[in-house]
Amino acid sequence: MAKIKPIYQTLAICLDMYGCPNRCQHCWLGDLPNNRSSESIDDYIVNLFKPYFKDVTFYSWIREPDFTRDYKARWVKDNELSTVKPQRFELASFYKIVRDPEYVKWLKEVGTNKVQLTFFGLETLTDKYIGRIGAYRELIAATKILKNNEIEPRWQIFINEENKDDVVRLLDVAKKMSIKDLFVHEGSCDGNNRNLYDIRINKKNIPDEVKTHYLNFEQVLSERECIDILKTDESYFVPTNNKEIILYITSDLNIYYNFTNPSPAWKIGNIKDNIDELVRKIVEEDVPALNLAKKIKVSELVKLYGDRNSDKVFSLNDFKMFLLNNYLVDKDKS
Repeated sequence: MAKIKPIYQTLAICLDMYGCPNRCQHCWLGDLPNNRSSESIDDYIVNLFKPYFKDVTFYSWIREPDFTRDYKARWVKDNELSTVKPQRFELASFYKIVRDPEYVKWLKEVGTNKVQLTFFGLETLTDKYIGRIGAYRELIAATKILKNNEIEPRWQIFINEENKDDVVRLLDVAKKMSIKDLFVHEGSCDGNNRNLYDIRINKKNIPDEVKTHYLNFEQVLSERECIDILKTDESYFVPTNNKEIILYITSDLNIYYNFTNPSPAWKIGNIKDNIDELVRKIVEEDVPALNLAKKIKVSELVKLYGDRNSDKVFSLNDFKMFLLNNYLVDKDKS
């Protein structure tokens, strides 16, 4: 096969090089293996793709950022590998914030002005959902450390039927700690969060105290409301890349788009595959999931997988992805 000419797009490569200290029940990526990659794999992967793309941005993480002892050198290396510099996205490792006094100082040095921290209520439920005893206390400690170093903490709070009352109590904690940036939401419904469908928050059960903090509350829909909107939709739900293609590469070197959780139907290939064919698949979006998505209309997905009696909340696009992934799972079984 003739080598493809450089594509006039930016490719973002996100490689799960060091794993994650948490096993979050909400994680839309699912439970990825926590294997540590070879230190030379970053150069190898970037050099594979650079001839095909105008610009490449490299990230050494897709879950907890900076989860490595040499995080300073790692950030320098990520920048050196990139033609378009990586961004911080106001993300950091709360695991490191409470364990390494130099880390928060370094965050400030690299221009971090805000860091997002994720809660699921008070101590018992936050520890449960993050998958680690002590996580809640670390988040509270990290909040104080950030403030002391003039970095604003942003609290992200996931809500469901199990923790809704705890979320109300957490808002009182936030008020006492003078948290200025805070938002509540239900999260997507893929990856591990798809496993929590049964306890997904019902729209009628969102506490009044939470509504003013709820992300885009005016756009939140119940499942039945989504169905009413989509039941006559004759279009196809086919996620696509825009100017930038974002790839997630797991520690087993399998490659996926960042559209949804890694699963067999969404697998593009493996780094060890023929690079010309791999790039063709990436650029042409030739993966089983997208090929199947082009064959079933949204209205049909609604008929197959929508629950007309459900008051569970979704954004419209998250609901479409939820329906599509249900379809893909069934196709994989058949």
